[in-house]
Amino acid sequence: MIPNSTEPSVIRVSGSVILHPFVIGMHLGEKGYGIGVDQCPGEEQSTPRGTVKMSTSGLKAIAPVPTAADFLDIVLSKTQRKTPTVIHKNFKISRIRNFYMRKVKFTQDSFEEKLVGILTEFPMLDDLHPFLSSLMNVLYDKNHYKLALGQLRTARHLIDHVAKDYCRLLKFGDSLYRCKQLKKAALGRMATIMRRQKDPLAYLEQVRQHISRLPNIDPNTRTLIICGYPNVGKSSFINKVTRADVDVQPYAFTTKSLFVGHLDYKYLRWQVIDTPGILDHPLEEMNTIEMQSITALAHLKSCVLYFMDLSEQCGYTVEAQCKLFHSIKPLFNGKPTLLVINKIDVMRLEDLHPDSRALVQEIVDAEDVQCVQVSCHSEEGVMDLKNKACDALLAHRVDTKLKGSKISSVINRIHVAQPKARDEVVRAPFIPEAVKERKKYDKNDPERRKLARDVEAEEGGAGVYNINMRRAFLLFDVSATPHADFLSAEDYLLANDEWKNDIIPEIMEGKNIADFIDPDIAEKLDALEREEERLQAEGFYDSDEDIFDSDDEREAHEATAALTHKIQSQSIKKSKKNQARLPRTAGLRTLTELTTEMTKAGLDPSRIEERATMLAKLQGAKRKRDETMDMDEDMEGSGEEGWMDVDGEEDEEPKKRAKGNSGAVMAIDRRAPKSDRTLAGMRDDAQASRAVKLRNLGQRPRNMLAKAGEGDRHIKTKMPKHLFAGKRKGGKTQRR
Repeated sequence: MIPNSTEPSVIRVSGSVILHPFVIGMHLGEKGYGIGVDQCPGEEQSTPRGTVKMSTSGLKAIAPVPTAADFLDIVLSKTQRKTPTVIHKNFKISRIRNFYMRKVKFTQDSFEEKLVGILTEFPMLDDLHPFLSSLMNVLYDKNHYKLALGQLRTARHLIDHVAKDYCRLLKFGDSLYRCKQLKKAALGRMATIMRRQKDPLAYLEQVRQHISRLPNIDPNTRTLIICGYPNVGKSSFINKVTRADVDVQPYAFTTKSLFVGHLDYKYLRWQVIDTPGILDHPLEEMNTIEMQSITALAHLKSCVLYFMDLSEQCGYTVEAQCKLFHSIKPLFNGKPTLLVINKIDVMRLEDLHPDSRALVQEIVDAEDVQCVQVSCHSEEGVMDLKNKACDALLAHRVDTKLKGSKISSVINRIHVAQPKARDEVVRAPFIPEAVKERKKYDKNDPERRKLARDVEAEEGGAGVYNINMRRAFLLFDVSATPHADFLSAEDYLLANDEWKNDIIPEIMEGKNIADFIDPDIAEKLDALEREEERLQAEGFYDSDEDIFDSDDEREAHEATAALTHKIQSQSIKKSKKNQARLPRTAGLRTLTELTTEMTKAGLDPSRIEERATMLAKLQGAKRKRDETMDMDEDMEGSGEEGWMDVDGEEDEEPKKRAKGNSGAVMAIDRRAPKSDRTLAGMRDDAQASRAVKLRNLGQRPRNMLAKAGEGDRHIKTKMPKHLFAGKRKGGKTQRR
């Protein structure tokens, strides 16, 4: 029951401080929210300046609140990452001071940035809509909420003072060690302050998570609120009329929070709120679940649907349900109210006991309440209830706006001008006699006027009948249709019926196009096409040369070919420049090739041939002397093998240039051994080839590092810049 006392009463429910709904209204009215003692909470008034109208959807963008430990890790790691980390004691003392002052100020700015973000994102309860403010008071305790935000705000100011004090002390630091210790003390005090905010941060994170799970309730839109005792069928009704999927169970208090569903009626969007069940006991004994329903009824401008179960399957008598209605009746003032008799498939109002029926009838007669009987099980009367509730709320909203102050400013600007009579003469509208005498069109009259729709019906109807646009004006004959007075013989009849299908001439610039067309053009075109086909069959147009339609196309093709040739030439020239440079002695040149080239060039090679012959003779004599001396030395030190070589016939053929393993041409030394020592110990050519491959494979790592050989130990770059430039990051330290 609502207490009669008008003094503010405070109720504690599970550690939360909750005000009586009318006390809430009085306090909100004193603060300027438009709800006072002499006014019901449902009446519409202007919202005070500074009040922000917002729904719960606007509260779901709050960023997660880190714990105290995570808060410190975030800020201190950010300081380490984004400030310099290298300082030496031999630097200037001013540089050392600025180094550590920068760290202290950066840490303070990081703390302030995070704390200001939290304080800004969490809403001020006094700036919210009264419904949202009261709902958050019921769910999260307004005092605890403000206390948590106040502690964070105090921590922010304390951190600012700590940073200011230690920056002042750092200005007098005379060594790197003292400056470092001051920085360490400053960051330590800031960390201590934040560790003390462990509980407020954890509380705000729980509030944020719960807010994110709240339904999107818009306090300013068209709303239907369902209330009543537990287990009377409230959730079943919202499931029928909306797409909400509220859990329905055969026991009480299945719904423990507000649920929202949406529906469309008369092209308008409506929200239906399912509230938890309310018990008939003093407000001081109501818990948080019931107070959510009281908050919605007290602050939302809506249509109230009070559900009753006459079968008493909910566990509460009809008398108790009527008593609850009278208890919360003040919350219905100024709102359209419907008394919904649910579960009529079990018990109807007509079948109720006379005493109980009198209690229900008392509610309907004494109050401005409509009574509707429905059954959510058989869906009887569900749509009728929805329509009546929506119509009642629409009419109430219109009446409220007409009674408001805004409508007067609009009505004053509306003026309907009406002509004033200048005399008493009656000036009736003039209607011609022909129009008065004309017979009205009657579809059943065989003598009626024949309309275009009649012709369409005779020809098969819409979609079948096709109008001949050339003869559309010849469908009616004035002489044969006496009632077709809307036709004119001059406009709709031609002198000669042969003209009906004449081709309408096409006029361009005042001239008939048909006058400039050869009548034999079709035959001439066919003859040209046949001749063209014959020429193509005979191969008259076959040609290996490129055929161009115009000079521009030919020039474009030639320009493209010239550019392609130029690019290829430059590529060939560039590739030749990149080839290995070989000495002249490495090439295979003969006297015959030289004389041939000189003869082609028109030069006389006779003198060169004579000199070459002379040099060859001298070189041959010198070579014989050298070979004789070499054989003498070999015979002295080689034993029997030397004697065998001497007895053997000498190879009088000129020695040719040989190729090494790498493919390069090498001149064979005249004193080179006659056997290849690299093949010594090899069984056959296959084994020698395998040995060469293994040798090349072993040289591959050395070649990849551009080493000159096995003894090349040179280190080209002692300090790679990509490994030593910049400061170390927070990642792995395996490189440095």
